[in-house]
Amino acid sequence: MIDRRKFIKTVSALGISLPFVKSNIKAASNPNIKNNPIILCSRGEKWGKKVLKPGWDILKKNGLLLDAIEKSANVTELDPKDTSVGYGGLPNEDGVVQLDAQIMNGPDHNCGSVACLEGIKTPCSVARLVMERTDHIHLVGKGAQDFAKMHGFKVENLLTESTRKIWVKWKENLSDKDDYFPPVDGNYDQDRSTGTINVLGLNPNGDMAGITTTSGLAWKIPGRIGDSPIIGAGLYVDNEVGAVGATGRGEEMIRSCGSFLGVEYMRNGMTAQEACEAVCKRIIDINGGSSKVDFNDKIVALSKNGDVGCASIRERKGDEPTVATWSKKGFKAIKGTYLIEI
Repeated sequence: MIDRRKFIKTVSALGISLPFVKSNIKAASNPNIKNNPIILCSRGEKWGKKVLKPGWDILKKNGLLLDAIEKSANVTELDPKDTSVGYGGLPNEDGVVQLDAQIMNGPDHNCGSVACLEGIKTPCSVARLVMERTDHIHLVGKGAQDFAKMHGFKVENLLTESTRKIWVKWKENLSDKDDYFPPVDGNYDQDRSTGTINVLGLNPNGDMAGITTTSGLAWKIPGRIGDSPIIGAGLYVDNEVGAVGATGRGEEMIRSCGSFLGVEYMRNGMTAQEACEAVCKRIIDINGGSSKVDFNDKIVALSKNGDVGCASIRERKGDEPTVATWSKKGFKAIKGTYLIEI
């Protein structure tokens, strides 16, 4: 049995905060406690069900957690109807689709990522191989593609006819002083797709893992890398605390180390929901307040005890950010919160 008073005195001497002690003393007293498995993705009901089903089918049979989150992330990577992830993703300004992805395993903090990967439909699967088959963490560009080919991945054209037409339309409407002539009814939508998807999982043994995968900011400068493949920015997993993932304006997640920050907020006593909101608040603050924020980021979180969080910086009223989960209780789409109404 653990003497609670001695336990708190000891960890306090080590500089560990009381909120952390309070949130973890129960688990420390019950080392054999089992968790209910759950898998989460940063989408609503429309995509959530088809994304999470293959992962849940693996997880409910006590299959490998990494297999579960990978198969779920592959759903959007392989679906050309999703123009923000994988095959059919919107290209950079030169019309080339460049993909970014990372994977992180909670028990050993092992991770792998790829960036500016061209011609490979499932970048998160390549990232997993970087994690498991090399002593590196991050591969980019041609090196990442060569590594993928070495492991049997086929190089294909990731630009679909649909996304090619969207890219051409963007090029034609950039300026009325260039040599491109758009259709008479042509119109360039100023909203740039940022997309991305996070998949987080918790298995019955209490182990956690996560994936973030994306085609990145539409029309980006070739070679631009957002937060998705950056450990601690687009994703962070700590087996003792929880997992946090992000979508939206990647540059802001990088300079705030947003996903790592969210995990640390949970470590110090915040719920998953409170941590998501605190990360959003931190980004607003470092930008000088809500009046200076003209972008959006969405944060999702899954805590060690299975609690879920979801928050965004800006949303329209009635269009709250949403997260989807699948557990023994079935599929559920959960509305989150936002800090700035537009």
